[in-house]
Amino acid sequence: MQRYEYKVVPAPRKGQRGKGVKGTDAKFANALQLLMNDLGAKGWEYQRADTLPCEERVGLTGRTTTYQNMLIFRRALSAAADAAETAGAAATKPPEHRAANPEAAGTANAPVPDRIAPVTEGRTRPLGGTVRDHPGKTAGAPDVAAQ
Repeated sequence: MQRYEYKVVPAPRKGQRGKGVKGTDAKFANALQLLMNDLGAKGWEYQRADTLPCEERVGLTGRTTTYQNMLIFRRALSAAADAAETAGAAATKPPEHRAANPEAAGTANAPVPDRIAPVTEGRTRPLGGTVRDHPGKTAGAPDVAAQ
């Protein structure tokens, strides 16, 4: 089965000057042409243009909906990239753990923290930190946490 990757870029808002290009519509067409030819040279195939809603903040609490014009491109994934992508997806998928006995089934899949920081007695600075790592501190200045 053929797989694709997609690229979505905003459509140009302004025209672009070019040799022999006169008028607003011709400048806009030139900007669009340059964008499409640039992506086409990189292997992207033009699919369509879409106008999509986008909610934006206005002021402190207000919101408004604007509409954005987007250009959609796609290109086929190579067989090697496709195989690497499926292998990467399988590697990032967490393994399924099943409890050996049914009574422990509720505790076998309990979340476990990825990393627990070591506890050191009397530590007043953040983990991995020295005075050189904290530019606001000087060697003789006491830590706030120690007070």
